[in-house]
Amino acid sequence: MRIPSVKVLAVVSACLIATACTGGTTSSGDGGSGGDATSLKWLIEEPEDAAALKALKEHVAVFEKDSGIKVNISTLPFDTMRTVLQTQLRSDEGPDVFNWGSGPGFGGALAEAGLLYDLTEAYAENGWEVYDFAKERVTVDGKIYGIPGEMETIGVFYNKDLFSELGLEPPETLDDLVAAADAFSETDTVPMALSDKEGWQGGHYLSMALSSAVGAEGMEALLAGESSWDSPEVVSALEVWNGFNESGYLPESPTSVDYDTGTALFFSGDAAMIPTGSWLVGEIDDNAEFEAGYVPFPAPDGPGIYTGGLGSGPFVSATTKNADAAIEFLDFLASEEHGQWTVENLHTIPPQPIETAGLDVSPLFAKVLEDTATISTGGGFGYNIDVLASDALNEAMYDGVQAVLTGQKDPAEVASDLEAAAQK
Repeated sequence: MRIPSVKVLAVVSACLIATACTGGTTSSGDGGSGGDATSLKWLIEEPEDAAALKALKEHVAVFEKDSGIKVNISTLPFDTMRTVLQTQLRSDEGPDVFNWGSGPGFGGALAEAGLLYDLTEAYAENGWEVYDFAKERVTVDGKIYGIPGEMETIGVFYNKDLFSELGLEPPETLDDLVAAADAFSETDTVPMALSDKEGWQGGHYLSMALSSAVGAEGMEALLAGESSWDSPEVVSALEVWNGFNESGYLPESPTSVDYDTGTALFFSGDAAMIPTGSWLVGEIDDNAEFEAGYVPFPAPDGPGIYTGGLGSGPFVSATTKNADAAIEFLDFLASEEHGQWTVENLHTIPPQPIETAGLDVSPLFAKVLEDTATISTGGGFGYNIDVLASDALNEAMYDGVQAVLTGQKDPAEVASDLEAAAQK
């Protein structure tokens, strides 16, 4: 799982995908029931602060006490994990349980390589309930290989106080968004706190503009190779951000603005809006002294749709010597109780329906949870491109959005690069 910080601290790092690291597995039992001195290694992404990891360990201790299964949590930075995960899973010293991205380019690639334990029977035996679209992300050739990660939507947060001061309503159409940005441009307020120094943010910007423009079916066609990445629709979505930059709606030199600086602009009230994901709710609750709202990125001719994605979730290694214990641990991670804990403590959205009445969450997060649950059961999400695309396409997208924002390439050139990358 992606580990955001606990409520009293900063929430989540930019990276949305959790990771695992090296390490062996020890067992003095048969890997079965609780009470055997079985030890599992669970490998996750390195959190931003020690408090987040401490909170998670305290939570997992409840499982350890009830089951008799020891869970050794190890961490490694995501970038390192990308280079060593397959090697570790092919060895006898790899993790029993690890967290990785829920999309086909992450967990799906490992399943196709034969590195994941088939959890299809475990789903049936334990009655794990997750949203259908989320389960599809961890299903390969009809077999289920993991528990989907936390749900994440991407849209636009806005400062309700600043909007009220100028008599503005939350933007529903692209024209509304431009009108609001124009109004804030006449003040000392940055219209939109956009950052793209790290590069990954550009994938979100393209995903949200494109999803709202072409809808879920249009995104599915692109990702399935049925539509071209150099289509007019893709060019237009890139043009949106190019136009915003040229109109002065973004911070100066946005590719020099890092993620933390961008969010700080919004928290301080120096920026009226920020295009980003639902993982920011916790930080808004903790750092902003104003009421915030959250809307989908607008479509050219009407209300848009939230871009939907999944973070990392737990998988079991095909080489584990403790499959029964690993599945028992996944049963804990798939439980409603664990989902409620993540809502209250990590501000994440579980991939399954949970009872939220009585949970200690802010009005903003309650609204995000409600909207997400409604869309999840009825469809209508856009797609976060980078969790579903190849590394080549993602690299072209990250570099391409930066090239547009620096004026090194125009949107048509970047769209052509995307199509070339998609054909690799």
